[in-house]
Amino acid sequence: MKRRQFFKSSLLGAAAIGAPFILPSGRLFAKTQNVRANHVVVVIFGGGIRQQESVLQRYLSGSQNEDIPGNILPNLFSGALPDEKVAFGTDGTRPGEHPIAPLLTRSLQEQGVLFREMRTQHVAHYGGLNVCVQGANFSTQGLKQRPVYPTMFEYIRRHGGFPASKVWFVGSGIGNSVPLLNASEHPDYGAAYGANFLAPSITFSEEGTQHLSLSEGFHPEFEMDPISKMKFFLDSRFQLEASPMRGIQNTEEEQEEIHSFLKDLFEKKKNRQIIQPLVRDNPDLRTIGYACEVMARFKPNLLLINLENADICHSNFTEYLKQLHRADHAVGFLWDYIQREIPEMADETVLLLSPECGRNLDPNPIRDENDWFAYDHSDENAHRIFGMMVGKDVPQGLELGDENRPIGMNADLVPTVADILGVKDAVMGKGFIDSAAKSWYDRM
Repeated sequence: MKRRQFFKSSLLGAAAIGAPFILPSGRLFAKTQNVRANHVVVVIFGGGIRQQESVLQRYLSGSQNEDIPGNILPNLFSGALPDEKVAFGTDGTRPGEHPIAPLLTRSLQEQGVLFREMRTQHVAHYGGLNVCVQGANFSTQGLKQRPVYPTMFEYIRRHGGFPASKVWFVGSGIGNSVPLLNASEHPDYGAAYGANFLAPSITFSEEGTQHLSLSEGFHPEFEMDPISKMKFFLDSRFQLEASPMRGIQNTEEEQEEIHSFLKDLFEKKKNRQIIQPLVRDNPDLRTIGYACEVMARFKPNLLLINLENADICHSNFTEYLKQLHRADHAVGFLWDYIQREIPEMADETVLLLSPECGRNLDPNPIRDENDWFAYDHSDENAHRIFGMMVGKDVPQGLELGDENRPIGMNADLVPTVADILGVKDAVMGKGFIDSAAKSWYDRM
């Protein structure tokens, strides 16, 4: 193997944790309908979010024996912040006493369509995320296994002809085999149509920087030690004995561009120039910054971002409120950045938002430092979620559904993405998506 050839191979291996793979481009089928927008950004609120603390704006009412309502997601929803017991902001004299100021002059609720009550059939994190990515409710996805049915990435790449460098999946972490969700095992789709995957918290961690930032030149015959260390790092990060990310191929131009992108990010990190929200005190917020870097460089047609810090609700309700508030700050920063800094996407993007699942109505026995109860996700209330869309030609100020009349499901994300990018008919015609799933445009 020539040094240059190995250099590219090793970089691709490095990209397995950070920004894998790329495939043959080229359109196989003509789009069957009009394109509603050229770009879609999907944000999944991982970790389970209760309706009560989000769209219903109850804050502590009905959950903690304290009748204090309020909206802690001011970039997403319209409504006043709580005026008592504020514990979710940044610290002052008391912990969390300063709410993070909204970044958007108008909430996304005002700017777009809010599905106030949707349903998810899966109330487990990984199952819920799989539903969001595959649009299918009828399979249980095992860990360390690629999806059984095609993902939204594969659908739009195969039927829309988008090159790999235009389709990205950015994860806040790599737990629960999340990196495997960038492509399925389906024989008609698979890795050849998968997405680039980036996990900034791993790639740009101290250990990732140590192993990957100098990946530009190990000779396979004479420099096996650093090669072995890099492989061990990649395998251990994925908790896999061998990477199953086979078959994904970048075009040579895309390989070079991703390599250059990663090198630039390592240099920007070193010089503290990575794009970051104003408040950046959790991994989700830093992930959003790297997602903005992806958008600024590649202007992707499809970008999915998975946030997961709110999962702390199992044991710490106060911290859960903080993470919800920061997820709102992250989304506000993301949308504002698209509008202000990426002119190619500003008027050509639709943003889709949904939790992967909800959380329980009744608490578990665990109490935190404020003596507030924690919540798991296993009862009927955990099936309740919301959805939101905003952007090009999306109606403004429209709200649909209520607790007694839910409209929509998280499986709708796949047909909605396909609808926006002009391939809905081809995707729905394949028959792999839940029979009840619809494009959100068809639910209005």
